[in-house]
Amino acid sequence: MMGRRFFRTIQVKLVIIYLLLILVAMQLIGVYFISTVKTSLTDSFTNNLKEQADILSKLAARHLSIKPGGDLDTNVESAEGLSLVVRNLFSISGTEVQVLDANGKIVATSVQVSESYVGKKNPSLAVSRALVGIPENEEEIIDENNVRKKIIALPVTDNDNDNVLGAVYMVASMDSLYDTVNRVNQIFFSGTLIALGLTGVLGILLAHTITSPIQGLTRQAAAVAEGKFDLKVPVLGDDEIGRLSMAFNDMTIRLKEALSVNEEENEKLNSILSNMSDGVIAADEHGKVIVWNRRSLEMLDRKSCENCSLTELLALPQQRLDELRQGKEQTLILDRGEEAEMDEAEGIMRVTFTPIHRRDKGTTGTIVVLQDVTEQEKLEQSRRQFVANVSHELRTPLTTIKSYAEALNDGALAERELSERFVGVISNETERMIRLVTDLLHLSRLDSNQAPMRRRQTNIHDMLDEVADRFSFQLRQKSIRASIQVDSELTEAWLDRDQIDQVLDNLFSNAIKYTLDGGKIQLSARKQEQSLIAISVKDTGIGIPKRDLQKIFDRFYRVDKARSRNMGGTGLGLSIAREIVKAHGGTISLDSELNVGTTVTFTLPMLEEDGERS
Repeated sequence: MMGRRFFRTIQVKLVIIYLLLILVAMQLIGVYFISTVKTSLTDSFTNNLKEQADILSKLAARHLSIKPGGDLDTNVESAEGLSLVVRNLFSISGTEVQVLDANGKIVATSVQVSESYVGKKNPSLAVSRALVGIPENEEEIIDENNVRKKIIALPVTDNDNDNVLGAVYMVASMDSLYDTVNRVNQIFFSGTLIALGLTGVLGILLAHTITSPIQGLTRQAAAVAEGKFDLKVPVLGDDEIGRLSMAFNDMTIRLKEALSVNEEENEKLNSILSNMSDGVIAADEHGKVIVWNRRSLEMLDRKSCENCSLTELLALPQQRLDELRQGKEQTLILDRGEEAEMDEAEGIMRVTFTPIHRRDKGTTGTIVVLQDVTEQEKLEQSRRQFVANVSHELRTPLTTIKSYAEALNDGALAERELSERFVGVISNETERMIRLVTDLLHLSRLDSNQAPMRRRQTNIHDMLDEVADRFSFQLRQKSIRASIQVDSELTEAWLDRDQIDQVLDNLFSNAIKYTLDGGKIQLSARKQEQSLIAISVKDTGIGIPKRDLQKIFDRFYRVDKARSRNMGGTGLGLSIAREIVKAHGGTISLDSELNVGTTVTFTLPMLEEDGERS
């Protein structure tokens, strides 16, 4: 593996390319040069032999002559003289020379022991060609000693008649020529090795100048991948690599800025998602949840949505979920509190699906927004209940009034006693309607903050005594004992006496209504911490079931509806009391136990005169 990686580096590839280029160039030059040298040496060697053979043929023509009858005349003196010339001229060069007569017999030779050759015929083809007058006769042979030799044969002619008098035969060894060629080959091979070595060194240096900036770019790229944007690649020149380094540094700066902007946007998005009042869930194309916010976990009552699917989170059938994700439907109401009573309206969510589309890829994900509409449903249900209650509360007395008015119109008016009773019923129902409308108008003013607040200094003990006095007749009728307790340190407070009297009247009236004969009612006032006054109305009445305690302050809510109507209640007294106490900046609470009694306590802030006036 390490070897493969080594040969895959740019530096090694460049060096190998340089070496191969030099090697191929040197081989081509070497082949051409050596071939040229060899050809030149061979031609020079051959031409030299030819010149010597030509000179010898002219000398031999003087010693060879033709008789008048046409026969060759070679006397002994001429043969010896020719042999002496041949031996003296060609003994130094090492060339074997033979002079042959017209019959192909050796007349003279350069070999020292010539007696064995003289008078014999030379069977060489070149000699035969020369004797018939062919001027160019060359051969290269390799003898039994594996020596390469050059053979040249020239005809010896008479200058006057161009008659062939004989032939000159020369055999020269070519070892010196090929030794020269081999030495040239060795020199060229050594030069090639030296050139390759120098090329390798220069290639390494040149490749390093190229790969070193690239390695710097690689290290910088790795650092950028790790999030280190402060380092810069050194710019070593104005060449292509230098410009690449400058472009990379500029890209790093832009990438850092883009990532900073992206991180800022992500932080904003995370902050928005974390602080949204709605739950947000993002899923991929397979329905797997990839992003969620804290509110969605709270609404779905989960600790995490990791490795979850929309089908699992929303408890929806896969077919229905696919229709929502494809945009066939966008919104559904999801009730996660179906086990609770319907009038409680708990855990109701509006789920909105928005597909994420990408060009050429279709739907790649889904954004799901969860909105808690429990309070809205409660308000809507309260509104419907309020309208129904108001309609019912108005319809009942109107029906009664209409019935008695029709009875009077039909003749009951003639009977005085009966008519007076009917008129009394109509008057009572009218008063009941007036009280209902008055309470509704009062609640409307409190809801819209239009009820004026007229605070004045009030004696707490006197205020409670007056409440008991106003209901003394009802107390005596039911033999109920009322007691008042006020802390000694609590004397006066700044408050709207009229509105607080209305709160106390409502609470005291309810206590009398639901307390059996011979019971007890206690009015008390005490000072609490943080400058608060706590006023309580405690009775020993029938009490309120625990299931009704949370709704007891709702408008028109009655624990025993039939009994409340018979007692003339509108169902708005506690609602008005709560709104008045809230307008004063206080709170109201109710504690009750069935068949034991009920305690209603409300707190009011103690305001000084200066504070009130300011």
